[in-house]
Amino acid sequence: MVTDFDTALSILENGIRRAILERLVREPHYPLQLAELLEVSQQAIMKHLKVLEKTGFVSSEKVPSEKGGPPKRIYAVTQSFSLRIDLGPDLFRTEHRQLPEGGPIRLSGKLPQDALSIVEKVGTRRNLPMAEAMGLLSELNNELDRLDAERDALIALHQQIKHKASRTVDDEFEQYEERQLAHALLETPRRPVDLDRFCAGLQIQPQRAEEMMNSLRSLMMRQIGNEMGAVIAATDDSLLPWWLAK
Repeated sequence: MVTDFDTALSILENGIRRAILERLVREPHYPLQLAELLEVSQQAIMKHLKVLEKTGFVSSEKVPSEKGGPPKRIYAVTQSFSLRIDLGPDLFRTEHRQLPEGGPIRLSGKLPQDALSIVEKVGTRRNLPMAEAMGLLSELNNELDRLDAERDALIALHQQIKHKASRTVDDEFEQYEERQLAHALLETPRRPVDLDRFCAGLQIQPQRAEEMMNSLRSLMMRQIGNEMGAVIAATDDSLLPWWLAK
């Protein structure tokens, strides 16, 4: 089961569930263990585990009791994903990304060049001594910090461009619906806007949305022509060529 963004956010907003997951990623645990470690009743732990299992965050299995009693249910994490939220003036981005599967060799084609030396050291080995693993993990943490810093800078640049474009939108369009459509175009510059969803969100008629889109297309075509120093000629029913949106 693949968890979507809203479900993942709803699950992770609870501090007890986050604490449970933090324990389970290290090794599988029994509910009683979790209750004692987190100082929460076993009944409450079971409720959280049922939610986590229903949404695919964890799985469970029964294992024989070490003391000869009835089998006990033990829980382990099964999901591997990343949640990203970027928020600020002129900036709102959310993303749920599944982490790629496979061992080091299989991942090597997706890794940055600086990490390939680590793949060579790990290879297909099943186990790693703790001292060696700590050194490799330290290298990866440094690489992740560098990539995060680069991503932060790119997001900040994205925000600055959107901020400057927002000023243009405010100057060009008087009506709220027109400004919202312009922002929708800016948020997905390489894909056409889903007008049905846009109309539903603002409770406007499709004809009105089409009229606004046609006006926006004409404006953008003129802007692209001015930027290129050329005249772009087309019939009235021509759609904006999205590949021109650089």
